[in-house]
Amino acid sequence: MAIKLIADSGSSKTDWCLIYDKKKINIETQGISPYFLNAAEIEQVIRKELVVKMKKYVPDEVFYYGTGCSNPENVKMIKSVIKKVFPKAKITVDHDLLGAAKALCGTEKGIACILGTGSNSCYYNGKKIVKNSPGLGYVLGDEGSGAYLGKKVIQYYLYNTFDPDLMDRFDAKFKTNVSEILDAVYKKPLPNRYLAGFTSFLIENRGHFMIENIIEDGFNEFFFNHIYKYRESWTMPIHFVGSVAFGFKDVLKELCISYELQLGKVLKTPMEGLIKFHQ
Repeated sequence: MAIKLIADSGSSKTDWCLIYDKKKINIETQGISPYFLNAAEIEQVIRKELVVKMKKYVPDEVFYYGTGCSNPENVKMIKSVIKKVFPKAKITVDHDLLGAAKALCGTEKGIACILGTGSNSCYYNGKKIVKNSPGLGYVLGDEGSGAYLGKKVIQYYLYNTFDPDLMDRFDAKFKTNVSEILDAVYKKPLPNRYLAGFTSFLIENRGHFMIENIIEDGFNEFFFNHIYKYRESWTMPIHFVGSVAFGFKDVLKELCISYELQLGKVLKTPMEGLIKFHQ
């Protein structure tokens, strides 16, 4: 029985699952983005946060689905790092969007969407991604993502748009100021992860009209700029995966009803679907 290691890697965290003899070990490490970490740093994450928890099991096959892996150079780099750590394993490295599509659709056709720290979407024909609306990253795009929604929270705070009650709640929760925020966004590493951290404020203050507006506007932007661009959206189920999608699935459901679209699965992580797919 082959020992398989599956990875689903986003910017904030990476979920790993080691499958052997119908048993599995789930391990979480920090996110691995080839745009923010170099080869040496990625190797360090794998050795220090993953290998030490694998109970001396060595995988025969590695299926890695990661953010930034639509870029061939990034695929090459991640593949060589994994090969260095597991020299005897057969290694497949693919885009996290394909991982999401396999987890959500299996071998069926559908629209697969990621709403996590970042956002992305595609039309999947049951075998491969046929169409992909471009993911422009947190500066130019990522509509509906944690980074996008978090950015809105900060804007509302810094522009003093929140009412006094929300301003007080923000101050009490984050205990920060303008210079700290700007420093974290423009000077420190992993700004997208920092921005996404502010979505917890939206979750904790649901029901307030300003909060609901931020969430709905962010998702509307995602539907309009991405889902609307696939003509298959009108005849296929629209599936979602990611912490943001899962946390606000009630809003996604309402939007699908108002847009007359068929809502498919909404999963917190792709791992369960990926295990099923690779077993």
